[in-house]
Amino acid sequence: MTREVPSARDRDALGRAENSRPRDGLGRPLPHGSAGVARVEARERTPDEALAEAQEYLDAEMPFHAHEVLEEQWKRAPEPERALWQGLAQLAVGLTHQRRGNSRGAVSVTSRGADAVERYVAIAPHGIDVGGLVLWARALAARPDGEVPVPSLRLV
Repeated sequence: MTREVPSARDRDALGRAENSRPRDGLGRPLPHGSAGVARVEARERTPDEALAEAQEYLDAEMPFHAHEVLEEQWKRAPEPERALWQGLAQLAVGLTHQRRGNSRGAVSVTSRGADAVERYVAIAPHGIDVGGLVLWARALAARPDGEVPVPSLRLV
């Protein structure tokens, strides 16, 4: 009997593990060879571009992908805005958990995200609807099993 030896893990230029498996619209790994959905392109974005792209993903019910855009922005943001972008990424992760049926994860991560972005409510940088997002997040955390619409990232 021969055993199949697992192939080496995919690595990026810095040696960090990457998962090349295809994913569904909520970021769940699919079997190798499945179609999956397109991955988020890693690139530098302006805050306006990041917010617009993340909103497109949210509107398409792809909060995992929105999270990837927002997380990338968080890692590139200047220090005064890092907690804001991190909180926005957490809100998208919380929605991902909610859509996947993980109520506990939805409550935990969404609450942390709301706490992070709430500090920016008075200044609402980049036209972000901080107050509306905090209300949305608190509503999701209160009823994670209910129907939750996707949030609007910007003031309308």
